[in-house]
Amino acid sequence: MEIRSAKFEISSAALSQCPPDKFPEIAFIGRSNVGKSSLINMLTGHNKLAKTSSTPGKTQLINHFIINDNWYIVDLPGYGYAQVAKTQREKFRKMIDDYLLKRKSLYCVFVLVDSRLKPQKIDIDFINFLGENEVPFEVIFTKTDKQSKKKTDDNTEQFRQALSQTWEEMPKMMLSSSETKAGKDEILNEIENIIKQ
Repeated sequence: MEIRSAKFEISSAALSQCPPDKFPEIAFIGRSNVGKSSLINMLTGHNKLAKTSSTPGKTQLINHFIINDNWYIVDLPGYGYAQVAKTQREKFRKMIDDYLLKRKSLYCVFVLVDSRLKPQKIDIDFINFLGENEVPFEVIFTKTDKQSKKKTDDNTEQFRQALSQTWEEMPKMMLSSSETKAGKDEILNEIENIIKQ
């Protein structure tokens, strides 16, 4: 797939504020500071489309970006650590859950996982939540340029083993780097296949 145009459309604080269910939506989510905005910028070829920050918890709304005028990338707030009060975290949780469980035009969720880390309980729990609620998803490991291939392979294998405790069939997994653009073509081709299906 070639991205010819990408532009910000709307930020929503609730599902009811999202655009009409008109186009296919591919959502991106992950732990705070996993490199989500950088990945979206890399995929679209726009450096400042999604706002990046070194401070975790920068994305606090559901952000819709219209791609090629016929589908959306949706940037969801990160789960886990963010410098916000507990009541605000609960509000985020409800907003994200409402979107994931009730959005009719959601075709797939890409769960971003930091390839530099051993399996994190919060990532496993979130993936299990998607599985239990039959939300279609795939996994993208980020920041693979920050370490050796062996370290990436070791961590991704451990992640598979951790998932195998609850999953008989592994979800699709891809490797990426926003810096080197590794994984860009594979991810875009996957999105194209998902939308066609």
